[in-house]
Amino acid sequence: MTAAHNTRSSLEKHHLTPKKRFGQNFLVHAGTAEAIVRAGRITTEEIILEVGVGLGALTRPLALTAKQVIGLEIDSGIIRFHQEEEDLPENVTLIHQDVLKADFHELSELCQGPIKIMANLPYSISNPFLFKLIENKEKMAWATIMLQKEVADRLTAQPGSKQYGVPTVLLSACATVKKLMTLKPAEFHPRPKIDSVVVRIDFDRQDERIRALPVYDYSLLQRVVRGAFSQRRKTLLNTLSSTNILPMVPEQEKATVKQLTEAAIRKAGIAPSARAEDLTLEDFVQLTLAFAG
Repeated sequence: MTAAHNTRSSLEKHHLTPKKRFGQNFLVHAGTAEAIVRAGRITTEEIILEVGVGLGALTRPLALTAKQVIGLEIDSGIIRFHQEEEDLPENVTLIHQDVLKADFHELSELCQGPIKIMANLPYSISNPFLFKLIENKEKMAWATIMLQKEVADRLTAQPGSKQYGVPTVLLSACATVKKLMTLKPAEFHPRPKIDSVVVRIDFDRQDERIRALPVYDYSLLQRVVRGAFSQRRKTLLNTLSSTNILPMVPEQEKATVKQLTEAAIRKAGIAPSARAEDLTLEDFVQLTLAFAG
């Protein structure tokens, strides 16, 4: 009997099926879950926030390693499943919660410090989840998460590549990202159509690369980066002239906006004809400082 068959049987027993709206692909191999936990380098003193408990494949090895596991699960049927089965260790606390709507300040209090996340992340929420982490970067310690390969490639992309974009730059400004392992579709039920990649995101404020950056306004950096990539085929001058980085001006003064934008780009030491995908994080920081005046 295969692991996938056991998963199907467990779901059927409780009249459950994988829900497409929640992007549920359950991890079915215990050995894979244990390898992911080992890769997460978890200690016995840590409280781990698991996002998407599912049938507990990752939860159980996590609970054996960590001090406590707080599991956020959006599916009430899955919560009921574990309540009826009583199959999770005593140091696991389940919370019926959508992580995208969760208050990270409250989660930080539950975790008794910076948040440490393990997650088999539904593909459908990958991007909003990553931006939620960025939004709450000061409350984060690290996140070890499973993503679709395309998103993982985007997070580790280099300037000049098609994968390089907004999340690449904004995450690199506050964290380091490392690929840990690749998982084939057969590791899940139902099987996704593409490979998954486990990545580790460390929000280490002592990282030398991040500390080497000059002091800048992160919220302004976000506006600059989003504006620059809003039409990635166009030049920086054209994309940034048409965004709201500079104060709004009357229609007849649009030429002035373009002149001021060009002056800021040149002040940053960048050619106005450059495109967003060609810029490094350091370039974007210099642009942010230039627009800040």
